[in-house]
Amino acid sequence: MKRTIISIAIAIFAWGNAWACTNLIVTRGASKDGSNIVTYAADSHTRYGFLNHLPAAKHRAGAMRAIYEYGPERYLGQIPEAAQTYNVVGNINEHQLIIGESTWGGLKDHFDPKGVLDYGSLMYIALQRCTTAREAIHLIAELANEHGYASSGESISIADKEEAWILEIIAKRPEYNEAGENTNKGVVWVAARIPDGYISAHANAARITAIDPNDSENFMYAEDLFDYVREAGLYDGPAEQFSFADTFCPLDFSLLRGCEARVWAFFNKFAADDMSCYLDFVRGDNPSNRMPLYVKPAGKLSVKDVADMMRDHYEGTEFDMTQDLGAGGHSLPYRWRPMGFEVDGVTYSQERAIATQQTGFWFVAQARGWLPDAVGGIIWFGVDDAATSPLTPIYCCATEVSDHYAFGKGNMVKYSPLSMFWLVNRVAQFCYLRYNQVGAEVRSVVDAHEEQMMESVAAADAMATAMSSRKTAKYLTRFSVDAADELFAKWKALDEYLLVKYIDGNTKQQNEDGTFKTNGHNDFVPAKPLFPGYDKAFLDAIGRSEWGKRLRER
Repeated sequence: MKRTIISIAIAIFAWGNAWACTNLIVTRGASKDGSNIVTYAADSHTRYGFLNHLPAAKHRAGAMRAIYEYGPERYLGQIPEAAQTYNVVGNINEHQLIIGESTWGGLKDHFDPKGVLDYGSLMYIALQRCTTAREAIHLIAELANEHGYASSGESISIADKEEAWILEIIAKRPEYNEAGENTNKGVVWVAARIPDGYISAHANAARITAIDPNDSENFMYAEDLFDYVREAGLYDGPAEQFSFADTFCPLDFSLLRGCEARVWAFFNKFAADDMSCYLDFVRGDNPSNRMPLYVKPAGKLSVKDVADMMRDHYEGTEFDMTQDLGAGGHSLPYRWRPMGFEVDGVTYSQERAIATQQTGFWFVAQARGWLPDAVGGIIWFGVDDAATSPLTPIYCCATEVSDHYAFGKGNMVKYSPLSMFWLVNRVAQFCYLRYNQVGAEVRSVVDAHEEQMMESVAAADAMATAMSSRKTAKYLTRFSVDAADELFAKWKALDEYLLVKYIDGNTKQQNEDGTFKTNGHNDFVPAKPLFPGYDKAFLDAIGRSEWGKRLRER
């Protein structure tokens, strides 16, 4: 069966397209504190990182909602508004519902250019209208079928206090009448529940393969799924052997190495089973050796474990980006775009890790069902590259957000000294110059900050649960805003400190209390700085190369 296929994920890997995200999922039975956890990195070379806030509201009968495409902000149309919408902060709502996504593109002819609802709009509408994951899945499908789906293939993480699901969705192949109207609008979709006690992930490749049509506890799918794939000429076998991922997002080298490898990195670090048996799969050598949708972890994961996984560059594996030639003299785990290049007619591609320089925002969100909703839902939110970005806790009941994280404080073409996104970027850009030195110090500051905030959140939880419900939202809003404001001040001081300490490739000497040593004659001339130079492996490589001959002392 011949099909014309384009995978937008190929563009993600080869050219660093805007659509490139990673989601990790930890079910409550796999987490140390019993929470369902979802992470999301919104990776894009054009996305500005800010904390979205949609206040709870009541709407008049007949009210319409304008739909603007998530990211480009292109007007798509309008749909009827709900009578009531819930409070949403970031990607969590007041009922502890969490939603994240990653784009995989899929079949070229399965795209509706006249659709009204894109994936981003569907996510945030679901957060505003739904209380559970199952409800959100059905609403997304219902609205996309009614108004048309304006995006390509997506994997969407949806978790509530009890369950965690992955929904995979793509538009039906459009068919137009003489008036130019799409008479076949709507979506094809499947959803799989991640069993309690397991972990899962997706990273720009569809991952749901076989589904059990008779198991409604663990699977959901479009009513016309099997009729559609047969009528469209996409599949003609038994329902039990149908694979959504293989049908709508066929694997190739780019998807394996640039996307599935990120999932493997997560599984490899935490799975109870040895994941080396899938190395041929993520190397791109054996596409048939698919990884499972979910795995049992060797031990239970903490929020910090999951946050640090979002900072991964394949360290300690054969794909370790700090170890190859591209890492330069300071173990830099980043490769500037484009990712692909050609030498003597042979094409190559750099690795694509979970942590990446072009992240707009990222989060680790928790649904903690043993706590009241106002207290239990929390989103640990960060902006820019996760590896050099600190997280700040925001409770789902928050009715305002810090000005430093709010929409309108700067953008991608306008710098603002009051923007956390621009401040974190300043620090990150400096880290990229000497990653094993500056980056290492920033990471230590990140770790200390997050450990401190874990303690602060535990105290805030206890305080809030002892309050009347009327006071809880006000208290936790103030806690969330103050924590974010204090972090901005801390990062501003860090930015200035790093410049003074690491200026000109040197490292100033410090006293035990962290102050800088002086020359002993006054308090404004420093002691002789340290010259840390380059990694030994890098110098060895130069010395053994043809270029090194020119540098050899005579």
